[in-house]
Amino acid sequence: MSPRSASVNEELRRRSRERLLQATVELVGERGYEATTLGDIADRAGSARGLVSYYFPGKRQLLQSAVHRLMHRTLEAALEREPRTEDGRERLARAVDAILGLAVEHPVLMRTHMAGILQAEGFVQCPEQQRLAELLRDTVRRHGSLSVDRDYPLLRSQLMGAVFTALVPGAPMPLRALRAELFTRYGLAWELGFPPDDAAPGGRSPGGTPDFSQFFEPGRADSSRADPQTDSQTDSQSK
Repeated sequence: MSPRSASVNEELRRRSRERLLQATVELVGERGYEATTLGDIADRAGSARGLVSYYFPGKRQLLQSAVHRLMHRTLEAALEREPRTEDGRERLARAVDAILGLAVEHPVLMRTHMAGILQAEGFVQCPEQQRLAELLRDTVRRHGSLSVDRDYPLLRSQLMGAVFTALVPGAPMPLRALRAELFTRYGLAWELGFPPDDAAPGGRSPGGTPDFSQFFEPGRADSSRADPQTDSQTDSQSK
């Protein structure tokens, strides 16, 4: 058998990484952060355990990358939702609603993510976060910003603060009030976007369990899994 090309191996590694990210959001959402081990994540992803440390420095960094991936794909789906539009106000409204919707759809996951950012590891600049940033920066630009470098961090902080406030144990602020504040700040009409308590991007499966498969490619249900030999080879490289 001839050896696989570099491009094929790269695609298999990408798929392995995607499965780890998907397994992370699933398990942390189901069990919480402390009850989820790296071994659990590798088992759920169907990957060799050494692959986790090969791709990620630790569990906290893995979680941040996984949540940033979820946020990026959720935002992307909201912006491309029918009817598609290039109107900057509508796109910003959809962005606000998409991020607020994550607090509704995945409260355990988002609460854990916010807590991790405030800990010693801080904010992880991973590829997933950079893709999310690019999408938010483009949204700010289309809304009419004259200084994206100034306005993007402000929008990011407003959204992070809203999610945090919505999830404070014992004293959460209603999402309707948070949405009203953000819409007023950015001059958005209330009827724009897709309110998270009405039609949040993301959705759930019929049984009520969050369905992450649309946000991670390929999903674990994909039959084109990475070759175990490739996983084993990569595992050996990580030791």
